[in-house]
Amino acid sequence: MTEDSTAHDDRPRRALVWYAAATFVFAVGMAGTTLPTPLYGLYRQELGFGELMVTVVFAVYAVGVIVVLLVAGDFSDKLGRRPVLFVALALSAASAGCFLLEGGLPLLFAGRLLSGFAAGLFSGAATATVLELAPSGSRGFAATAANMGGLGCGPLLAGLLAQYAPRPLALPFAAHLALLAVASVLTWALPETVRPPSPRPALRPRGMEVPRQVRPVFLPAGLACFTGFAVFGLFTAVSPGFMSGTLHIANLAASGAVVFSVFCASLLGQSLTGRFGAAVALPLGCLGLVLGMAQVGLSLLVSSLALLVTGALTGGIGQGLAFRSAMAVVSARAPEEHRGGTISALFVVAYLGISLPVVGVGALSTGLGLRNAGLVFSGCVVLLASGVGAQLWRTRKAEAAALATTG
Repeated sequence: MTEDSTAHDDRPRRALVWYAAATFVFAVGMAGTTLPTPLYGLYRQELGFGELMVTVVFAVYAVGVIVVLLVAGDFSDKLGRRPVLFVALALSAASAGCFLLEGGLPLLFAGRLLSGFAAGLFSGAATATVLELAPSGSRGFAATAANMGGLGCGPLLAGLLAQYAPRPLALPFAAHLALLAVASVLTWALPETVRPPSPRPALRPRGMEVPRQVRPVFLPAGLACFTGFAVFGLFTAVSPGFMSGTLHIANLAASGAVVFSVFCASLLGQSLTGRFGAAVALPLGCLGLVLGMAQVGLSLLVSSLALLVTGALTGGIGQGLAFRSAMAVVSARAPEEHRGGTISALFVVAYLGISLPVVGVGALSTGLGLRNAGLVFSGCVVLLASGVGAQLWRTRKAEAAALATTG
């Protein structure tokens, strides 16, 4: 075998290594955004604030994501992937540092805001990097797996360390800093997947837009995304409070595992979208959200952990189906010159869903208690997802025909 043929044989293996490294970087970055989830109860005890403040601290993250998506969503196209990834990793490390200092509410807010900034940058730059380095057969699913896997592993890691290791409010973030250091080395070694234009264009906010021809499908698809991300918000911000206050389960590892199951189920739902087609998967996702939140509501009524877990799995699958199919139908309808702005608008709607309803649950809990606030939230999700799903089911054939035309 000649030297040239040996080098040629090594190329697929080297490409797989780069893909695995990029996936690890993405997953580590996203894990930091959900790391505090099982720890909110400990912060409540230490700092003496209520459930409303927990939800507000959580929602600050979504503000950071939305700001970055609107201002810097396409910066990695202009500057290169690696420089933006380094900034995202630095912001994630700064967020972990804020939590490590344990300096009260101001640092918690700062940590969550920095985490949102990092997630916004990872959403663009890391997604593009993983897609560009992925083997061709897994390209459509590669970035989703890294994203959801990282989001799910954050609470699982924090819950295990907080429950079974010393210094529960420090060790999870110290561990994340170590992982970020590894991710930084890998990012330095990664090949640059884009060649920034020369001369470099001005760095301007990308903004968002919804062209007129997209609006008929954008409204129901956006509402489905809003509802699905609201379910994510409920589990990542409030479910540990449900488990300790309503189900009387104080094990932090169990809280982290329940949140982990939601993201794993979402990943499964997204992987199933292709089997049904986006036009059918979108209303099916709404049905999954209805069934999942009905089970969550029942779990609060009868104090059942089993129903909470099955609700998390069913709702997570519904969210995955709804989100990936909504992205497919909206991006297919959008004109190419407006596609980036349209997808940004859909992400903004989704992240509003992960923040505003959760703050509403926190506000309701001050007067009704967390259990009753959760029941109200579950009922609202069931009603909204039912209405949106019914409309999408009625129009599924027309949407399938439109997708076939644009595809």
